[in-house]
Amino acid sequence: MKLSKPRDIDKAPRFWRDDALPFIEARAIADGREVCYTRHSHAHFSIGAITAGRSTYVHEQSQSEVSAGTVVLMNPGDVHACNPINDQPWSYLMLYVDTLWLTDLQHQLGVSDDLAFRRFAATHTTDVVLFDGLKGLYDVLVDQQQDVLHKHSAAVEFFTEVQLRLNPVDQPLREPNFKLARAADFIRDHCTQILKLEDICEAAQLSPSYLIRAFKQHYGMTPHAFVVNQRIQFAREQLRNGKLIADVALEAGFSDQAHFQRAFKQHLAATPGQYRG
Repeated sequence: MKLSKPRDIDKAPRFWRDDALPFIEARAIADGREVCYTRHSHAHFSIGAITAGRSTYVHEQSQSEVSAGTVVLMNPGDVHACNPINDQPWSYLMLYVDTLWLTDLQHQLGVSDDLAFRRFAATHTTDVVLFDGLKGLYDVLVDQQQDVLHKHSAAVEFFTEVQLRLNPVDQPLREPNFKLARAADFIRDHCTQILKLEDICEAAQLSPSYLIRAFKQHYGMTPHAFVVNQRIQFAREQLRNGKLIADVALEAGFSDQAHFQRAFKQHLAATPGQYRG
């Protein structure tokens, strides 16, 4: 995982990418006056959130003024540009998504009958759910304490929401409970290991988009949250047996003790030390 650390962090663009998640890249611009674009296009899908101020958004033959709270979308190949208005400050977040990955997600959701990318008609929206969701996904991606399963799941969940809100399809969930149970059992059996979303999907024989939605609907939490919960239950047992907190954190599958401490307190409203006694 790479996150640039420029000298002037407030003005320079920040890029994030992770070899474990090659289908997505993120960037943040704190001062949009420092970066100006000519009209351009690219092969990937792009989606961004204006987090402060306002700017001019050029998309193909149209031009709009967009402000904080707006989500902008660019289909692969769309000519676009986004620049400041009269040198006014503005800031934004951007996600760049591999077109094949997004096309596959569309296919899983039934948005497209074939493997061709279904273009979005909307060029921008003030949908609060999508705006907050994009910011939330960015925060998860750049957080070095979050594991790959959480980041991958969050990406699938957000882009599923994008599809269903902007490219709606009438496809009610039909829960194959035995497959969801298989996913839950797999997580229970392997919760202390480094789990990937693909591993859980393979065990349950479900697509990522379906698993994320159906699992949350059935169990009331995402697969990642279920993993963390199982790790905490494992840790409780180890602490009751008198093991050292640092050892338990690693054995339970947490990246470090600080991450374990936060998760434990969120689940039990007490620190591991208080619980161990």
